[in-house]
This record gives sequence, C-alpha cells and structure tokens, in this order.
Amino acid sequence: MSMVEVVQLLLSPAHRYMGRPADGPAATHEDELVETVEVRRNLGIVGDRYFGHPAHRRASITLMAVENLPTQINAAVDLRQTRRNVLLRGVEIDAYVGSAISLDSGSGPILLAVNTAARPCAWMNATIGAGAQRAMMGKGGVRCTPLSDGVLTLGPAAFATTVTDAQGTR
Repeated sequence: MSMVEVVQLLLSPAHRYMGRPADGPAATHEDELVETVEVRRNLGIVGDRYFGHPAHRRASITLMAVENLPTQINAAVDLRQTRRNVLLRGVEIDAYVGSAISLDSGSGPILLAVNTAARPCAWMNATIGAGAQRAMMGKGGVRCTPLSDGVLTLGPAAFATTVTDAQGTR
C-alpha cells in the first residue's frame, strides 16, 4: 500500500463533448469539480453522465495522474478539460491497466477494475490547447469499473493493488 492524493473529482451530469471539436464543448451551468463522490458497484459515480449506462460499465469511472496533465500547453488544465473523474497525485495510474486497485480516502476502500487506457481524443486539442492530444498519448488515464460501493473525497488516500475476481471479492 502507498499514499496518494485525490487532487480533483469531477461529477458531470451532462455530456459536453459532442459533435465536432472545432465547435467547442457545450456550456455547463454548474461547477463540476466536487469534494466528494459516491461510487456504486458496477454502475459508476452517482449523478455522473455514465452512471448505470450499460455501454459504459467497463468505463464508468476514469482516473488520471496529475503528473500527466499537459501543463506545458495550458497551465490551468484540470479535469474539466480532460473529462476524467478522478485526478490522483503520486501514482502512475496508466501502468495499472489489467489490474484491480483499491483507493481509500478515509471512508473505506473502493475496489476498481482497471480495464483499459483512456486514450486522448481530438477534443483535448480544442479544450486544452494545440498539441494536447499528442502530449497525452499513453498517459491519458484509465477507464475503470467499480467493484464495490463507497465514497471518495479530496485529500490523502491509500492506494493498493488487490487480488479480486469479477464480482469484486478478494
């Protein structure tokens, strides 16, 4: 087990990146950055645009390392531009594809199956700046399925790899 930091949490109830990147994202009427999110097993983050959608069960939560944000392109880049849900400091999360991990920010561990890489798309160039898609190749974060219920909050968190089966049991 190691200690990491949950730097940002994004709860986005609406799709903002539809159509062509050149047209820009849809407007949001609220701050999507939150201090706490509720996670439900096999469903995702309560209130998020992908919560409970069968097509997104293997990608209902996305994690990214703050160290991989393309700050050289845009110093103010955060989860609102990348559209990932959880921004972590202190772990190279992209290396954990195919693993099961545990993240505990104080309310008990949440188990996540790290299924695939979250590949950056052309929207990154539109929302972050020219060259962002290329800069994030191979380090755009990971797409996960929650294997347990729980709560994530900003701040310190325990991070560990776990041995689980498809139902999330150890």
